[in-house]
Amino acid sequence: MKKKLFLVCAALMCTVALMAQNISVVSSGGSTKLYRTLQAAIEGADPNSVIYLPGGGFPIADNVKITKKLTIIGIGHKAKNDNVDGVTTISGNLFFNEGSSGSAVMACYITGDVNIGEGGASVNDVLIRYCNLNSVQVNNSTCQETVVNQNYIRETSRFGNSNVKITNCVLKGFFNIDGGEFKYNNLTAPTWSDAYTGSFNSVYNTIITNNLLNCVWLDNWRQFRGSNNHFSDNFVAINQYLGDNVIILDSLSSLTDLYENWNNGAITPTSDFHFKEEYKQYENQFGIYAGDGFNDKQLAPVPFIVAKKIDEQTDASGKLNVKIRVKAGE
Repeated sequence: MKKKLFLVCAALMCTVALMAQNISVVSSGGSTKLYRTLQAAIEGADPNSVIYLPGGGFPIADNVKITKKLTIIGIGHKAKNDNVDGVTTISGNLFFNEGSSGSAVMACYITGDVNIGEGGASVNDVLIRYCNLNSVQVNNSTCQETVVNQNYIRETSRFGNSNVKITNCVLKGFFNIDGGEFKYNNLTAPTWSDAYTGSFNSVYNTIITNNLLNCVWLDNWRQFRGSNNHFSDNFVAINQYLGDNVIILDSLSSLTDLYENWNNGAITPTSDFHFKEEYKQYENQFGIYAGDGFNDKQLAPVPFIVAKKIDEQTDASGKLNVKIRVKAGE
């Protein structure tokens, strides 16, 4: 069965390879259409379709709004990805607007933000997973059950006082959650210099557990402000903080002492967020590698091309020699 599956996948990817940079859109009924741009794919897709992006760059303008349920899946964003066409990069911002509840974006590098619920629209159950993106911006509190899982988020996100669930992410900071969950994350950036923009603030009625929090106090201003939250079992680096069963490591002078390769605090996969040997005992309790775990490869479970060779012309019998090697994300 596995062999047959990969033969089918190879045949499919062969077709895509022959039409370079084409985007496959698969409808809920199983039919497939090909598009050359992400805008055309979004506009042409039927509701409930899946848009498969190969490696490469896909620009999108801010006037392109998603107003139907769509799932966008790339082949990953990590620099070590062995896809021959590189990582999947969306250049611009994504907008999930009214009518797009239940949508998702996975395994992409996004140069801009993921925006949800413009104009007060209720856009629910949006999933953001395996992405490297600038930030998530939920525009109002009527957007329910946004799930942000296993992402690298480079700048501060705002969640519109909604009940977002953030799990197993590496992120700089976040604001405006009410009734949500913040579990098994690495909050990395807050320092004396950027505590105002890289903290977590205006958080209410939220479960905050099993995180690694890089926290400081700035004069008499706390990085965290809110009420009725449940803090427990957090790992706090560099300074004292609040919560039950908290582990505080005041002895750390910087996160360079904690991580294998801190990379000057850059929220990118080139930073190795595994703990150094002396702190390994905590790695399965706090941060991204705890809980349900973290996909280090950041690959969606779809096949992609890792090697291809296509002859420039047919042979004497009119046949074109095509060799494709396909790999699937975990």
